[in-house]
Amino acid sequence: MAAPGPGGHAMRPLTARDRIGFFAMVVGMFMAILDIQIVSSSLSEIQAGLAASADEISWVQTSYLIAEVVMIPLSGILSRILSTRVLFTTAAAGFTLTSVACAFSGGIETMIVWRALQGFIGGAMIPTVFATSFAIFPPEKRAGVSVMIGLVATMAPTIGPTLGGWLTQSLSWHWLFLANVLPGIIVTSLVWFLVDVDRPNPELRKGFDFLGLGLMAAFLGSLEYVVEEGPRNDWLADETVAVLAVVAVVGGVGFFWRVLSYKNPIVELRAFADRNFAIGSLYSFIIGVGLYGSVYLQPLFLARVRGFNSLQIGTIMFVTGAFQFLSAPIAGALSKKLDLRVMLGIGLVLFGTGVWLNSHLTADTGFWELFLPQAVRGLSLMLCFIPINSIALGTLPPDKLKNGSGLYNLMRNLGGAIGLAVINTVLIERGALHTNRLGDNLNLARPEVQQMLDGLTASFDGLVSDPAAAAMAKLVGLVQRESMILTFNDCLLLMSGVFFAALLFMPLVRRPGGMVKADH
Repeated sequence: MAAPGPGGHAMRPLTARDRIGFFAMVVGMFMAILDIQIVSSSLSEIQAGLAASADEISWVQTSYLIAEVVMIPLSGILSRILSTRVLFTTAAAGFTLTSVACAFSGGIETMIVWRALQGFIGGAMIPTVFATSFAIFPPEKRAGVSVMIGLVATMAPTIGPTLGGWLTQSLSWHWLFLANVLPGIIVTSLVWFLVDVDRPNPELRKGFDFLGLGLMAAFLGSLEYVVEEGPRNDWLADETVAVLAVVAVVGGVGFFWRVLSYKNPIVELRAFADRNFAIGSLYSFIIGVGLYGSVYLQPLFLARVRGFNSLQIGTIMFVTGAFQFLSAPIAGALSKKLDLRVMLGIGLVLFGTGVWLNSHLTADTGFWELFLPQAVRGLSLMLCFIPINSIALGTLPPDKLKNGSGLYNLMRNLGGAIGLAVINTVLIERGALHTNRLGDNLNLARPEVQQMLDGLTASFDGLVSDPAAAAMAKLVGLVQRESMILTFNDCLLLMSGVFFAALLFMPLVRRPGGMVKADH
C-alpha cells in the first residue's frame, strides 16, 4: 500500500529512477545557490577584466539577486502550468547557457543583463527541489532527504567565496561561470529523461495574472535594490533608492491587493494561514539573516583588518563547511528520534552561541581564534535547517506544496537581503561612532598619547622625510582599524541576539508530522 503523503494523500512507490532524477535536481539547486556567492571574492578581478567602475561591479551580484527573488515565488504556478520536469529542465538549460554568456561578456552592461537572466532562470530550480522532496518521498525517508537538501542549501553560500577565489586564482574569473557548463548539461539531461513527478495543467494559463506578475516584480525587485544599495548610498538621500522605495511600497500594496482579490493569483498567500508554515517561514527568514550575514561579515573582516587574500579567507571559511558536512548524519539521526521543536531550539542556541563566540575579534584574530566559533556555527546549521524545513512544508497538502515552497525559499533570500542591509547600516553608523569616540581619546595633552606618538616618530626616524607626519598617519590608521574591529563585533553581537530572540516563537510551533519514525 502506498505511504501517506503530506495532508494524508496517497503517494506512489519510490523508484531508483526517482532517486537519480531527484539527485540531479539537487545538483541544479546547488549550482543556483552557489552562484549567489561565488563571485563575491572575485569582484575586483571581474571589475578589472570588464573595465568597470566600483559602483558598476556590485551589480554583478545585485542583478542576480533581484532577478532570482522575483522568480522564486513565481516558480509555484509555473511548475503547475508546465510540470516540474519541463520547468526544471528549461531552468537548468537556460542557467547553463546564460553562464556561458556571462563568461564571454565583453563589458559590464552585457554582464549585468546575462547575470540577471541567469538569476531569474536559475531561481526556478531552488523551490522546485523542496516541493518535489515532500511530493515523492514518504515520511520515513524525509529525514535523509532533508539532510541532503539542507547541506546543499546551507553549504553552497558558505563555500561559494572559497571556490570562487580558488577558481579565479588558479584559472581566471571566466571559470566562475564556465564551471557550470558540464554539470548543467548533465542535470538538464537527467531531469528530462528521469523526472516524472506530475502532469502539466495548461488550463492555468487561462486568466494568468500578468498584472499580479508585474506588481510582484516591481515590489520584490525594487525592495531587493533598496536593501542592497541603500546602506551604501545613505538610503533615501540617494534619488534612485528613494524612487525605488516608493515603487516598492506602491508595488507591494498593489501586489497584496491583487493576490488576495484575484481568482487565480500569481502567488497564493493563504498558505500563511497555516500556523506552522507561517512560523517556519519566519525561521527561514532568520536562517537567511544568519547564513548570508556570517558569510558576508567574516571575509570582510579578514580582508579589511587582516589583509588576507581570497585563498587565505577561503581556507578559514572552509571550517564552517567541514563541520556542516560532519554534522549531517548526526542531524539526520536526531531528526528521527527527537521532537523537531527541541532539535530546532538546540540549533538556534548553538548558532547564537557560535556567532557570540565570533564577536570577540581582535587585530590578531586568525585561523585558530576563529576555529571554535565556526565549528559551533557549522554544527548548528543542520540542526536548524532540517526542523525548519519540516515545520514549514511537512503539513501542507500536495496541491499547496509548490506555492508554499516558493514562499518558504523567498523568505530565506529576503532574510539574507534585509539582514545584509541592516549589517551594512550598522557597519556605517557604529563605525562612525567608534571612530569619533576613539578619536576623542587621542588628545595630545594626555601623556600616554604623546608617549606613543613619540615612540612612533622615533621608529620612523631615518626611514621617511617627515617622521612626525608618518607617526600621526600610523596613529590614525590604528584608530580606524580598532574602530572597524569594534564595529564588526557589534554586528556579530546583534546577529547573535536575533537567534536567541527567535527562541521566543518556539511555543507557537505545533509538532510537525512530516518526519517521524517509520514505526510510529
